[in-house]
Amino acid sequence: MEFTIHNQVLLSVFVIAALMGAAVNKTNFCAMGAVSDWVNMADTGRLRAWLLAIAVAMGSVLALEASGRVNISGTTFPPYRTENFAWLRYLLGGGMFGIGMTLASGCGSKTLVRIGGGNLKSLVVLAIASGMAYLMLWTDFYGVLFDRWMAPLAIGLSRYGIKSQTLDAILGGMLGMDNTATLHLVLGVLIVAGLLLFIFRSGDFRANRDNILGGVAVGLAVAAGWAITGGSFGQAWKEWAEMADTVPSRVEVQSYTFISPMGDAVRYLMDPANLSLVNFGIAALAGVIVGSFCYALAKRSFRIEWFATAGDFANHASGAVLMGVGGVLGMGCTIGQGVTGVSTMALGSMLTLAAIIAGAAGTMKLQYWKMMREA
Repeated sequence: MEFTIHNQVLLSVFVIAALMGAAVNKTNFCAMGAVSDWVNMADTGRLRAWLLAIAVAMGSVLALEASGRVNISGTTFPPYRTENFAWLRYLLGGGMFGIGMTLASGCGSKTLVRIGGGNLKSLVVLAIASGMAYLMLWTDFYGVLFDRWMAPLAIGLSRYGIKSQTLDAILGGMLGMDNTATLHLVLGVLIVAGLLLFIFRSGDFRANRDNILGGVAVGLAVAAGWAITGGSFGQAWKEWAEMADTVPSRVEVQSYTFISPMGDAVRYLMDPANLSLVNFGIAALAGVIVGSFCYALAKRSFRIEWFATAGDFANHASGAVLMGVGGVLGMGCTIGQGVTGVSTMALGSMLTLAAIIAGAAGTMKLQYWKMMREA
C-alpha cells in the first residue's frame, strides 16, 4: 500500500504531463512565442492562449477550494501564498528568466517539448539550466550570491496583520477584515470573468482551435496537479510519507512548475539508486518530454536540430544559465509562476509574471534594434 499510493501520485502526474506535452506540441503553445508575437507582430493569439490557461487554472482552483475538495491555504511548493513578500526575488528572478527564455528560444516547458520533438539545442539548454537550478537549490550558491542581501529586503506581511500575500488577504488586511474567504471568491470570479471577456473578444482567437486547446489543456493540467496533491488523495500521500521508512522528496501540495524540478533531476541523477528522490517535478519533466515525443512520432514531425553557429550556441547557453538561476530565484517559470502561481491569486506570482514578460519583451526589442543597426 505504501509503495502503491506514492507511485499512483507520480503516475498520475506523469500521465497528465504527457497529455500536456502532446497538447503543447500540437498547438505550439509557447509563452516566449506569445510575447514575441505580441511585441514583433502585434499578434495576441498565443498571448490570449496563455491568459486562457491562467483563467482556466484560476477558475478551477476557485471551484475546488469553494467546494472544499482542495486545500492550498497552507504550505505549498513553492510557497506561493506565504506572508513573506520577497518582492525583489520576484522582480529580479522573473526578469532574468524572461531574458533567458528569449535567448534560449523558449521557456522551461517549451524546452522539454522541443526535446521531445528532436531539438538537441534544447537538450543542451536543459542540461545547463538544470545544473544552475541544482546549484541554486542544493548548494550554498543561492545563499552566498543572493540570500544575504535580498532576505532583509523582503516584507513580512504579518507585521501589518496580513496573513498571506493573496489579493484578498492583502485587501482584507488593509480593510481590517478577519475572514476574507468571500472576498477571495468574489475577486477571483471577477478576474476570471475579466480575462475570459478579453480573451474571447478576439474573433481571430475564437476561430483558432489550437490556441483554445493549448490554453485549456495547460490550465486543466495545472488544476489537476492541485487536485491531486491538495485533496484527499494528496492527504493520503502525505500520511503515507510520514510513515515511510525512507522519506520521499517534496511530498507537498503543489502543481506544475519546470525549473526547480530540473535541479531536483540533477540531484536524483547523482544518486540514481535512490528512488525516493523521484518526485512530482521529475515525473512532470519526464511526462512532458514523453508526451511531446509521442505526438511528434505520430505526426511524423520529429526532426533533429542543432546549433547553426557558435553565436547561436552562446545565446542558448547564456539563456539557459539565466533561466536556471532566475527560475529558482523567482520561484517559478512561465508555467510555475505564470499559471500555477497566479492560479492561487498570489501577488508575488503576478509580479513575477509581469517581470518575465518585461524581461522577454525588452530583450526582443534590443535584439531587433541590434539587427536593424547591423543591417
